[in-house]
Amino acid sequence: MTTNSKPVNLALQGGGAHGAFTWGVLDYLLEDGRLRIAGVSGTSAGAMNAVALADGHTRGGPDGAREALENFWAAMSRSARNTPLQRTPMDRITGNWGLENNPFYHFMNALTGVASPYQLNPMDINPLRDLVEESIDFEMVRKCSAFQLFVSATNVETGRVKIFPREHLTADMVMASACLPQLYRAVEIDGVPYWDGGYMGNPALFPFYGKTGTDDIIVVQINPIERKGTPRTAQEIENRLNEIAFNGSLLKELRAIDFVDRLIEQGKLSPGHYRPVKVHLIENEDVLKPMGVSSKMNVEWAFLTRLRDIGRETAATWLSQHYDRIGVESTVDVRAMFQGIGAQHQG
Repeated sequence: MTTNSKPVNLALQGGGAHGAFTWGVLDYLLEDGRLRIAGVSGTSAGAMNAVALADGHTRGGPDGAREALENFWAAMSRSARNTPLQRTPMDRITGNWGLENNPFYHFMNALTGVASPYQLNPMDINPLRDLVEESIDFEMVRKCSAFQLFVSATNVETGRVKIFPREHLTADMVMASACLPQLYRAVEIDGVPYWDGGYMGNPALFPFYGKTGTDDIIVVQINPIERKGTPRTAQEIENRLNEIAFNGSLLKELRAIDFVDRLIEQGKLSPGHYRPVKVHLIENEDVLKPMGVSSKMNVEWAFLTRLRDIGRETAATWLSQHYDRIGVESTVDVRAMFQGIGAQHQG
């Protein structure tokens, strides 16, 4: 990391195996060193990236963080090597990374549509929880002093977002953040049930405000916001519903940021008490958008490393284009996102 590195907050979306794209983004930013991570907010797969980042960073700085992220995703891939959720031979030949042609994938979808995890998994067996506990040293995570860390989950009873701070973070809190209710039983923490944070904070931005010393937020987006055309097949409808649900909370927070920025511009809020939030977006919809929802369950190593490499390339291109504007202004036109013309880079 360079001595004059710029501080930024990182907001990491959830999205299953597509979180390996975020791994690639983080890997490049850590290697490049021109940005200093001041805060991280993560949800679901974003939360897992965040705790791996904190664990490794506490052990060995940026290089330790890069190693911890690779080890985590490698363990993820190994854990699913013998599961029936694999690509078909034809998918391998044609280069399709999705699992929609796997009969077991459709069987599981049908089964979870008529029976809950409480019926299908009464012993609450969760290999993902075992993997997180084995791969991440949460004592190291809680000791991380390099940056603030926030993990989001959804309170089942109130429907509100719950933010778990780094100082008290446990494996259960990360599993709460990644708890899809169709697949897993709600995770109870202090007697309160939680589901996936993606429903109410994917990722949450508000924990950064006034806490990290910087107003720059880089959102690493893996769920496409805009998709042209009407979904017609069952798979297309499922995919689009998933994207809308898991982008809704982020869009609400971005709209609030734009609203406050407008009031500051109009002189209705004192600049001494309110400062514009500088929003940045690292995404690659051209690559991620064609991948269906089923590919989010594909943790084949070749797929994960492909996503990592795409994330690295995307981060490198983005940083070369926008580094000079970080700390100065937003590099994404938030206002345009709510005027029906999509997210557009300024200038």
